[in-house]
Amino acid sequence: MLYCILGLVGVFLAVVLIRTLLFKPKAQPVEACDPVEFDRDGAVRNLAELVKCKTISYNDPAMEDEAEFEKLIALLPELYPNVFSVCSFDRLPDRALLFRWPGKNASDPAVMMAHYDVVPVDEANWEKPPFAAIIEDDVLWGRGTLDTKVTFNGVLTAANHLIGKGFQPEHDIYFAFSGGEEVNGKGAVNIVNYFMEKGIEPAMVVDEGGAVVENVFPGVKAPCGLIGIAEKGMINVCYRTKSSGGHASAPKPHTPVGILSKACCRVEDHPFKMRLTKPAAEMFDTLGRHSTFLYRMIFANLWCFGWVLDLLGRLSGGEINALLRTTVAFTQMEGSPARNVISTEASMVSNIRLNPADSVDSALAYLRKTVKDDNVQITALESCEPSPVSQTGCSAWDTVAAAVAQTWPGCIVSPYLMVQCSDSRHYRDLSDHVYRFSAMDLTAQERASIHGNNERIRLETACKAVEFYIRLMDKC
Repeated sequence: MLYCILGLVGVFLAVVLIRTLLFKPKAQPVEACDPVEFDRDGAVRNLAELVKCKTISYNDPAMEDEAEFEKLIALLPELYPNVFSVCSFDRLPDRALLFRWPGKNASDPAVMMAHYDVVPVDEANWEKPPFAAIIEDDVLWGRGTLDTKVTFNGVLTAANHLIGKGFQPEHDIYFAFSGGEEVNGKGAVNIVNYFMEKGIEPAMVVDEGGAVVENVFPGVKAPCGLIGIAEKGMINVCYRTKSSGGHASAPKPHTPVGILSKACCRVEDHPFKMRLTKPAAEMFDTLGRHSTFLYRMIFANLWCFGWVLDLLGRLSGGEINALLRTTVAFTQMEGSPARNVISTEASMVSNIRLNPADSVDSALAYLRKTVKDDNVQITALESCEPSPVSQTGCSAWDTVAAAVAQTWPGCIVSPYLMVQCSDSRHYRDLSDHVYRFSAMDLTAQERASIHGNNERIRLETACKAVEFYIRLMDKC
C-alpha cells in the first residue's frame, strides 16, 4: 500500500512538473511596423484645450454648467478641421456626439468610443489648478487628462492626421462620444439605439478599459497590455432594519446598528464563491506563462492549485481577488441623528461588483442566505448585469492586439476582466467584439490620480494614444 501511495505521489509530481515546464509564453502579435509621424505638439495643444473646458458631470443636473459642454463642442471644428471636412456629425440627446467616417465599404464598421465629461474636483487639494491645463516638466496637469479626454483627443487627432494624408479606411469608422458617462448618462444608450434603428452592426467596438501597466501580475516584470473582453456588473444594495427606538440608557440586547453590523460581518466573512471565468482564465493563461517558476506551477495547474488563488484572494483582496469573484464593499451606514437615541431605523449600503458568472438575482439570493436574518431587509438600488464576454480568437481581437503590440513594443498583450463600469456595456446586444483598452502606459501613481487629486498625463503618453489610434484606424 505504501508503494502505491508513493507511486501516486510520484505521478502527481511528475504531471505537475511536466505541465509547468510546458507552460511557456505564447507567441505575441508583433509585426514589423514603420514609425508613426504626426504633429505631436499639435496633439498636446488640442488636449490642453479640451482640459480647459469644465465639463463636470453631477448626479444633480442643476449643478452642471451646460455652457462648458457647449464650449468644448464648439471647439471641435477648430481643433480637428479635417474630421469635419470628411465625416458626418450628429448630435443625439443627452450630449451624445456621433461622427461617421465613410470607408470604401459601409459594412462591418468599427466604433471608437470615449467620454468627454469628468468627475468633480476638490480644488483646494490640487497642486495646480485642475482646469488650467498647465504644462510643466513634460507633464500636462488637469482633470480629464487620463479619464478620458486623452482618448477623445487621441481618436480625433488620429483621424484628423490620416484624413490630411488622404487616407480612407476600408470600412466605415464611427466615433461615439458621451457627455455623461460619469453619472451613467444616456448618451451612449442613445447612440446604441441609433445603430439598432439603422441596422448598423459594428465589427469592433473599442472603449476605455485596461492599459499598459507594470507590476500588476504576480511574478511578471514585463509591461502588460491589458485589453478588457468583459466587465463586471454592479449593484448598490441597501440593508435596512427597524425597531421601536428608545433612549440609549436602556437598550435592548441588539440595536438596529448592531443588527446591521452583524449582517455586515457575516457578508465580509463569507465572500462569494470563486468562479474562474473566461476573461480571468485567459489572462492567467497568457501572463502566467511569463511568471516565475512557482507562479507558473500554480497557473499551469489550476486544476489542483486553484485553492491557492482562492485563499490568496480571500486573505488579501485587491485586484486578483476582484478577477476571481463577486466582491462586496460596504460604503455607507446611517442610524440615529442623536448620540443618545436608539434609531427606529438603520440602513447601510454595499457596492457589489458582479463576476460574469453571477447575476443581480443570484447575488441578492446569496446575500439573503448569508445574512440569515429576517429583520434585515435586503433590496437592490441601482444595478446592471455583467457584460457578455467578447471573442478573442477572431480578426477584431487580432486588430486591437496588434495595434497595442506595435505601439508599445515588448509589452505582453493579454485579455482581462474589467472590474469598473464603462459605456461599452450598452453594446451588449449589438456586438460580441467589444474591447476595453485605454491607450496609455500608466504608472501606479498615475492610475491612483484618476478620479483623485492632481490628475495629470505625461506628454509622451498623450502622444502614444494618438499613435495607437493611427495604427488601429489604418487596420480598419
